[in-house]
Amino acid sequence: MRKINIGTAYPLGSSATERGVNFSVAAPAATELEILLFEEENDINPSEVIKFSHENKSGDYWHIEIEGLSIGCFYAYRLNDHGGIGENSSICKKVLLDPCARSIVGWDIYQRNSSNNKNAYLKAVVTERKCFNFQDHPRPRHRWNKTIIYELHVGGFTKSPASGLSDEQKGTFIGLIEKIPYLKDLGITAIELLPIFSFDPSDSPFGLENYWGYSPLNWFTPHHNYISIGTPLSARDQFRKLVEACHDNDIELILDVVFNHTTEGDQNGPIISWKGFGESVYYHKNEQGEFLDVSGCGNTVAANHPLVRQLILESMRCWSYELGVDGFRFDLGVALSRGKDLAPLDSPPIFEEIESDPLLSELKLISEPWDCGGLYRLSDFPAKRISTWNGHFRDDLRRFWKGDKNSTWPLKDRLLGSPLLYKDNANSVAKSINFITSHDGFTLIDLLSFNNKHNLSNGENNRDGENHNNSWNHGVEGPSTKKSLNNIRKRQQRNLLSSLLFSPGIPMLLMGDEVGRSQGGNNNSWCQDTSLGWMIWDINNCDNELRSFLKKIIQIRKDLSDLFSPETTRFNESSLPYTSQELWIQWHGIKVNSPDWSSWSHTISYSINQGKKGSVIWLGLNGYNQSMEFELPKSTSSWMKIIDTSLIKEKEISPTQISNQDEIKIESRSLVLIVSKDFYNPSTA
Repeated sequence: MRKINIGTAYPLGSSATERGVNFSVAAPAATELEILLFEEENDINPSEVIKFSHENKSGDYWHIEIEGLSIGCFYAYRLNDHGGIGENSSICKKVLLDPCARSIVGWDIYQRNSSNNKNAYLKAVVTERKCFNFQDHPRPRHRWNKTIIYELHVGGFTKSPASGLSDEQKGTFIGLIEKIPYLKDLGITAIELLPIFSFDPSDSPFGLENYWGYSPLNWFTPHHNYISIGTPLSARDQFRKLVEACHDNDIELILDVVFNHTTEGDQNGPIISWKGFGESVYYHKNEQGEFLDVSGCGNTVAANHPLVRQLILESMRCWSYELGVDGFRFDLGVALSRGKDLAPLDSPPIFEEIESDPLLSELKLISEPWDCGGLYRLSDFPAKRISTWNGHFRDDLRRFWKGDKNSTWPLKDRLLGSPLLYKDNANSVAKSINFITSHDGFTLIDLLSFNNKHNLSNGENNRDGENHNNSWNHGVEGPSTKKSLNNIRKRQQRNLLSSLLFSPGIPMLLMGDEVGRSQGGNNNSWCQDTSLGWMIWDINNCDNELRSFLKKIIQIRKDLSDLFSPETTRFNESSLPYTSQELWIQWHGIKVNSPDWSSWSHTISYSINQGKKGSVIWLGLNGYNQSMEFELPKSTSSWMKIIDTSLIKEKEISPTQISNQDEIKIESRSLVLIVSKDFYNPSTA
């Protein structure tokens, strides 16, 4: 018999001690609890079953120290009586996964829909809990105005046969390390990973696989499919190596985290972990015991509950302090602000606690400002330090370049950093995550090639996915061999990318947009672990000229960061600047100082001026289907054209001094950026 000690309620989960392992789990409604120990990861029957006594309970936490155990031990929990559960007798005898497990095994025998999981459950593994080596691999700590985000899927980024990686590396954290030089060369400063929390691939319609991972079954464990060959204890080390490689290359790593719902679904969903330990604690439910859902996935996590908040904070500390990540992006994050009966809270405790936690104080925090229950809080997102995905930026830029009416006036605010959208106007550039595309929707080339979504391969008769995309196929649905059509699509790709990079705020790019990655018109590839959802590496299928163009405008943004990525939303529109050096913005149309904000207008231009000395840059956007002549303001020296999106070939876009300093022709649906020769050195681009 092993020697048993009372143990401690903290730390949560399992942790090695000098004598063995301490276990702690919150189960406020339970009256009896057992811990099951296993010899092998796929064992069905435990080698030992140890029952907790009431001395092993402090408040809502059950805890025990078992001597003789060590790192690598496999374990699970079991609630053993009806009366203690109270709300759901089906939980009785279920084997439950530790919500704080840092490693998970049992995938070979796991069955999601098993009515009795006696022979089909997952197990936790005792792991080390050491701190990340920040001394040798310090955080890059880029300021928001120096940040350029690249959103990617860990599996999909390297799964292509053309990735050049071994089979063991493809689709893994280790494989992603091999592609960091590609990302660094592009000029991005932060990688945002789609969910890597352990998730259930079988949480999907029959015959499909959950690929994106927005279906967590645990908030602490790296997903098992992203691990290269190794033991259950390899996952954390392999992920640490990825973070180390990112930091060594001056790239931050941000995780897309799903705290708003779990894979357990509603009352008809499986009992894997949280439900068993207290479904009315972890989930919003009504008086009839039904699960409330503003996530679109069957349940909504009750982040207003103290025990749930504690678990979320523990998860964030685990990933940031132990594993080294630099930030989090909260999926449907505003759902975490809902209180009792899903009422929105103006001061949600979860965000207050996150923002006041010293271990989380240096992280980048991002959120979606909407949920599936109709709550949308962009200008008044209920947190001080969290930046938000700006869906208005996406929609307004798409509408302008599509040629919609009433699209010029909204574009003005987007080109300023969206100060009118955010209450904290001076700080809007640090609040607004600007994007044209993301994982959720069309890729960039598909946005310009399809009027309608084409999601039949998802198995839902094309019902899934967004119907209102502000997309435009330019006359032909899907790919075309027509050169003129392809050229206008190439031009529009450059228009949208330039508009994104030349707008104040924090730009985010989507995996593969820089090389023309298409999903065949599928705008919801959540279940497409196929070439449809993978990065393209075959040089014959990549638009390498577009990649070179993006690399160029990223460098221009960095070189002209005071203009395109200021720390504050600061440009004065006054024509009477305070000093001779002050930068101020002046709006134009095709005539200087005569912007056209009418509903039928499709042109907009502006200059940034230096005191009364003249203009240092001028940016013109022509959304018309014909070329337009634009009158130019006086430059501080002479005008140099550095970007013209009507020029497709890389050799055509080298900086040139324009012959006519008074006006410039912009081709139909094109963008031109010119700069004062004495203000910008093109050799740095």
